[in-house]
Amino acid sequence: MAHLVGYNSHYNIWKESLPSMDKQQKLTNQKPAETLSRRVINFLGLRRSIIAMLLMAILVGMGEKMAERFLPLYIMALGGTIIVVGLLNGMDNLLSALYSFPGGYLSERLGYKKALLVFNLIALFGFSLVILIPTWPAVIIGSIFFISWTAISLPAMMSLVSDVLPSSKRTMGVSVHSFVRRIPMALGPVVGGTLIGIYGTQDGVRLAFVAAFIMGIVALIVQQVLIKEVKNKARSNTPLLNPFKSFNLVTPDLRRLLISDILVRFCEQIPYAFVVIWAVTNNGITALQFGLLTTIEMVTAMLIYIPVAYFADRSTKKPFVLITFGFFTLFPLILIFSHSFPMLALAFIIRGLKEFGEPTRKALIMDLAPEDKKALTFGVYYLIRDVIVSGAAFGGAFLWNVSPQVNFLTAFAFGLIGMVFFAIFGRDLKSTHSVV
Repeated sequence: MAHLVGYNSHYNIWKESLPSMDKQQKLTNQKPAETLSRRVINFLGLRRSIIAMLLMAILVGMGEKMAERFLPLYIMALGGTIIVVGLLNGMDNLLSALYSFPGGYLSERLGYKKALLVFNLIALFGFSLVILIPTWPAVIIGSIFFISWTAISLPAMMSLVSDVLPSSKRTMGVSVHSFVRRIPMALGPVVGGTLIGIYGTQDGVRLAFVAAFIMGIVALIVQQVLIKEVKNKARSNTPLLNPFKSFNLVTPDLRRLLISDILVRFCEQIPYAFVVIWAVTNNGITALQFGLLTTIEMVTAMLIYIPVAYFADRSTKKPFVLITFGFFTLFPLILIFSHSFPMLALAFIIRGLKEFGEPTRKALIMDLAPEDKKALTFGVYYLIRDVIVSGAAFGGAFLWNVSPQVNFLTAFAFGLIGMVFFAIFGRDLKSTHSVV
């Protein structure tokens, strides 16, 4: 009997030490879900500051694309001429090239959190000018402040990704950013177009700018509350360079990537403005069909970002960059044989696949940049590249006047040279991947 009492006592203690059936069921139900969500978060590199950056890209990008895409119509409605619209387009290209450098420099001087605050305030000022002064000169002046927000803020965002994520997750971080950026690119024009359809061009575009201003305020609050700046010891202990000496940051390895990138961007920009003319005017594709081709390109790009980033972070980056240079090069060549919608759809799938290694290329720039000057190096790289490449569009017009085939074949030749140059001389850093 004493033996049974002792046995029961031990049994009761053991039983009480176990969680109840309800608790067991709760643990069984929650733990796999929590583990899965944690794995997804780790896989995508979603840290708090990264999430804030993505929300900001959606909010500001949505406002930018809702309004900016219809600026030519708005300028014409306000009495501007085709020359003014051309001025706006040329200014956009030039500012995109020039803003990368001050964007990187201010990111190094202020830190990416304060720099993003400044860039958002600049964009908000531009939006307010267009809202308050409905004249085309005000649109041109206001656009100076907001039209190239992406270019000026990109070095700060890349610096954030580089500081917050380990090197084994940088390509994933850049890819998620590139993926998220496509959301406002796809939705913004639809919303802006709807506002114009309901309220007319002038009122519709101004309302789009009002919405852009409100979303910019929300983005500003989100970034200040959620972004936590990581102190980079290498950066904080190094004095900031004279801006005119910062071109020395482009090291020989980075210079090889830059040369290849410039050649490949010539391949992209020589036919860029004439693709719509080739499709619609030369081959009878309707405007709606051309819009569908753009959708095909975007969907293709979005589908490949995350898988490619996963493999690029677990291996060397050079092969992925080389493959994307190959898709850049193929696009103008395939266009020569594209005289129907199905063939053009194939060409635009190739065009979407050019994003195969684009985030990887950005991550490689950050890898090759000095540890203490990543944002500034990124800005200098883009300044050099885009200023040189901005001349390709002008050259493309002269080539188009000779014949579309000459335009496309010249573009293909530039891409091929750039791809071969990078294959022979391009350098890489070995990734130190971690299994998630």
